[in-house]
Amino acid sequence: MLRGNYTTRIDEKGRIKIPAAFRDIILQKYGSEFFVTSLDGDHVRLYPLPEWEKIEQRLAQLPEMDPVKEKFLRVTNFYGRQATMDGQGRILIHPPLRAKAELNGEVAVLGYITYLQVWNLEKFEAQLGIFTKEDAAAIAKLGI
Repeated sequence: MLRGNYTTRIDEKGRIKIPAAFRDIILQKYGSEFFVTSLDGDHVRLYPLPEWEKIEQRLAQLPEMDPVKEKFLRVTNFYGRQATMDGQGRILIHPPLRAKAELNGEVAVLGYITYLQVWNLEKFEAQLGIFTKEDAAAIAKLGI
């Protein structure tokens, strides 16, 4: 399980060093290959490649011309690139996505169970918000 939040920095070459707590879990369970993408350009999603392949397998079951499938693939492939974590635990975030997500300097790396999200720290803190009673009711409907 990937959970929690760690801060790190994007280096001058556009690489992010995966925090050790996440890196150890990912290497043990998945290996060093990732699919780096986004759904909106506001932040980056780092999928261990086996988790991304599960998504692709589910998408393959949908009709070829399904408009939501097509839009999802268009966006994730536009922002997406496969990347390999190097021996020091770094992953390159390619320049167009890095620029769009405003990833430079300090960033937040959050665990989302099977993948990581990377946010510009200031942008993330500004949009974080509060967990409301309505949010609690919605999550309760999901049985949590």
